[in-house]
Amino acid sequence: MSTTSGEASAMLMPNAKLNQDTEPNRLANSPFSLTILGAGSATPTLKLHQTAQLLTIGSDHVLIDCGEGTQLRLIEQRIRPGRLRYIFISHLHGDHYFGLPPLLSSLNLGGRTEDLFLFGPRGLDEVLTTIFRVSDSRLGFRLHFQVVEPGTPTLLLDHPLMTVESIPLQHRIDCSGYLFREKPHKPHLLREKLPDDVPVHYLKQLKNGEDILGPTGEILFASAEYTEPGPPARSYAYCSDTRYVEELVPQLQGVNLLYHEATFMEDNAQRATEVYHSTAKQAATIAAKAGAERLLIGHFSSRYKQFDLFLEEARSVFPETYLAIEGQTTSI
Repeated sequence: MSTTSGEASAMLMPNAKLNQDTEPNRLANSPFSLTILGAGSATPTLKLHQTAQLLTIGSDHVLIDCGEGTQLRLIEQRIRPGRLRYIFISHLHGDHYFGLPPLLSSLNLGGRTEDLFLFGPRGLDEVLTTIFRVSDSRLGFRLHFQVVEPGTPTLLLDHPLMTVESIPLQHRIDCSGYLFREKPHKPHLLREKLPDDVPVHYLKQLKNGEDILGPTGEILFASAEYTEPGPPARSYAYCSDTRYVEELVPQLQGVNLLYHEATFMEDNAQRATEVYHSTAKQAATIAAKAGAERLLIGHFSSRYKQFDLFLEEARSVFPETYLAIEGQTTSI
């Protein structure tokens, strides 16, 4: 979606740019963290807001779903909405995207000019175009939209720091989760083991895993001897509204942090199946079978007032389970 001051309504810019070619200064300890903005389900309560999460990767802010009031939640957490670069919407039930139009409007009022990349289900473009057309709204920045097809895992974004793939979920309407994988870190150079007069371009080659060869092909400096492996790449999987689907397990294998909806407890397992949602025990079962390191559960039904039993139920299957607490930031 792109507008200029002379346009009467927003125009969609289809197919968000998949490859971000500018290589940033990557640090092994660069931020990779998740902040829960909303952990409730369709009916909001005084304690729980509708679904929204903020993933911080390096200097980029990624918004995952945007329930009603998300921009207020960002302000409460002292997160500047203007720093958002990517937005991922799982599906078109209102508790996952009704906060998006006012957020875009506020970004415009705040003077944003930087491009924004939006990924979501087919039809989201129609909704936004209609809202901006009937309200005679103009955006001062380009909003690039890419349709996320729900049927198969698809690479959506190839960024210098990460890749993002869609996760096919099973809900009452088309719904996709998202898998965020950090790209592998380069080896760490053991500079103290090298002579002081080593040319700078040798250092770059060694960090790239290349041996330094002499004029006759002899190895002057072996990369394996003068470097050590970088820290392991990190990953986060977001499984929004879905019923229990074992087919998710291979794609989620070994993920560092998994968020999986747990709308109900096991005493309402039949109800969960009927409305295409999951129980806390089912979410924990997916985490256990996928060999995840940690599990966050959320999207709690408003019928429940206390959530300790959710945690107890899930931990009986997967001990490293935690509640998605609004306002809490988890390092990955």
